[in-house]
Amino acid sequence: MHPGGPFWRKRDTGAWSIAKGEYSQDEQPEAAARREFAEETGWEAEGDLTPLGEIRQAGGKCVTAFALEADFDPRTLRSNRFEMEWPPRSGRMQSFPEVDRAEWFGLNEAREKLVARQRAFIDRLEEVL
Repeated sequence: MHPGGPFWRKRDTGAWSIAKGEYSQDEQPEAAARREFAEETGWEAEGDLTPLGEIRQAGGKCVTAFALEADFDPRTLRSNRFEMEWPPRSGRMQSFPEVDRAEWFGLNEAREKLVARQRAFIDRLEEVL
């Protein structure tokens, strides 16, 4: 999925990401993955999830990923929204979608599109497949 907001608008290669978000110690990673996918796409992740492990992104955030075989139609994307001051220091708050688009890619193109540290998930998915 491609992140929404003005910072990401013109970025493509190396900008895409899996659905992700923070969760508390009381929430299991699989439950958080299902919740975040629903929030960011408008779809429920139904079915068995295949664990792809964890990575640490460049900024230090740990990301745990899962794979799911499903027929998600990117044209039906309905993302939640967030507010931020835009333009910076303008005092104006604007609303942006957390995800502005979703697409299916082959494994090689997905590696190019994803943020660098998440590319390991493609390798792990390929091993599982």
